[in-house]
Amino acid sequence: MRSLTGSVIFIVILIIVDLYIFQALKTVSQGLSGRVRVNLAAIFWGLSVASIVFFISLPYVNFEQWQKPVRTYLFATFIGLFLAKLAAIPFFLLDDLRRLVQWVAGMFAGGKTEAASTGAAQETMSRSFFLSWLGLGVGTVLFGSLLWGFRNKYNYQVRRLRLSFNNLPEAFRGLKLVHISDIHSGSFMDVGAVRRGVEMINEQNADLILFTGDLVNDKADEMEPYMAVFSALKAPMGVFSTLGNHDYGDYVPWPDRDDAHRAREKALGEHLMTPLQQKNMDNMIGVHKTLGWNLLKDEHVVLEKEGQKIALVGVQNISGKARFHTYGNLQKAADGTEALPFKILMSHDPSHWEKEVKGAGSQFDLMLSGHTHGMQFGVEIPGLKWSPVKWIYKHWAGLYEHEQQKLYVNRGFGFIGYPGRVGIMPEITVIELA
Repeated sequence: MRSLTGSVIFIVILIIVDLYIFQALKTVSQGLSGRVRVNLAAIFWGLSVASIVFFISLPYVNFEQWQKPVRTYLFATFIGLFLAKLAAIPFFLLDDLRRLVQWVAGMFAGGKTEAASTGAAQETMSRSFFLSWLGLGVGTVLFGSLLWGFRNKYNYQVRRLRLSFNNLPEAFRGLKLVHISDIHSGSFMDVGAVRRGVEMINEQNADLILFTGDLVNDKADEMEPYMAVFSALKAPMGVFSTLGNHDYGDYVPWPDRDDAHRAREKALGEHLMTPLQQKNMDNMIGVHKTLGWNLLKDEHVVLEKEGQKIALVGVQNISGKARFHTYGNLQKAADGTEALPFKILMSHDPSHWEKEVKGAGSQFDLMLSGHTHGMQFGVEIPGLKWSPVKWIYKHWAGLYEHEQQKLYVNRGFGFIGYPGRVGIMPEITVIELA
């Protein structure tokens, strides 16, 4: 009953939004011919009705049985259309607020001449026309950019940077590592395109390849079509990996997460994996092993070169955000590294930086993360780097520094939810230590 009520409320909101936007459409089209206005109205309401039918059907249609490209693009298109409408509404509200203020002011200005009133009315219409056009334009540009962004999901960009550290042993100066994150194999739909991305990684001839989590969306078997592709990743000093929040299967409605299991969680005061979820986790660990990757689960390895040593530390997911489960133990991972002069930390979620890594007394020189994807939407041009995700994550893409410490947040190799990229391209990071 609660679900039905929520669905009805959502549909009513959709209808109100469409009616509101349609008034703006009528305003901007009033100078067009009757036939054109009819066609515009038909297109608008056709898309609106299709959106409403789609959202109504979500609880009742098993979209998992549909081909992945069909369900992925269909869902993204209707969500994008809804977001575009929301982006347009503030401009219409601004116009309505302006008109309300003018109306109230007019109530107290009874001494106006008819000519002045006519002039004010003409000015009001002009501004209303402008704001209506502006709102519809913003919504259209947003929707168009989301559609255009579909083509960018495999548009891998190589970003190169040279990071200097005073305490880096001489033997490791010039060490080249590739950092990738957030593969999300469950979202892929083109094996050939992904293979080209993997080939780009190998072409960097890195000494070391580091992957910082989210190999899948939910389940280990999502990797089956891509095992041969990613097992091709090779580096002289090895390929190392960690787990991200999606790798644990926390977003799957496991059938054995029943009342008895929840009671055990409540009694212990902690999140527990169900047997089915644990089996999936075991399979996930097996995937990393089969790929030939060295999965670091709250542990470290010592890298040695010309008799000198540094530590590579990998933790399970640790988040500074309450909505994500924390599985990792940084202290356990770092135990035994105290005497080593330089340490690289692989930790999926960049909010871990503020929570436990940054600051006085920290033993980590470089932290590598992913997780945010840069929201797969934003602007990155010389002098401007922006994405809505910055309102959620302080550190969301690129390099951040605190005194001698450095954090690098990879923008993600794959994608999830929205099958595209706008402004924030999928990333292969090449880091040279100096």
